[in-house]
Amino acid sequence: MAAIGARTRVCGLALAGVDVLVAEDPEAVRVAWRALPGAVGLVILTAEAAEVLGDAATAPDPDRPLTVVMPS
Repeated sequence: MAAIGARTRVCGLALAGVDVLVAEDPEAVRVAWRALPGAVGLVILTAEAAEVLGDAATAPDPDRPLTVVMPS
């Protein structure tokens, strides 16, 4: 399980064992998404990160991890 987004939104998830990938700007979000290990089965995205990634992350695809978007 991994989370991508701004530090203030995702850092608390580390306490639950989530791999946190801090991404404060659009390019960092894209880099974090591309760097996800293949073993990740679930990705939690902040609303801002999901907007940057668009359908690349949120459209159903059996070759990608399941993604969920945190409410704004």
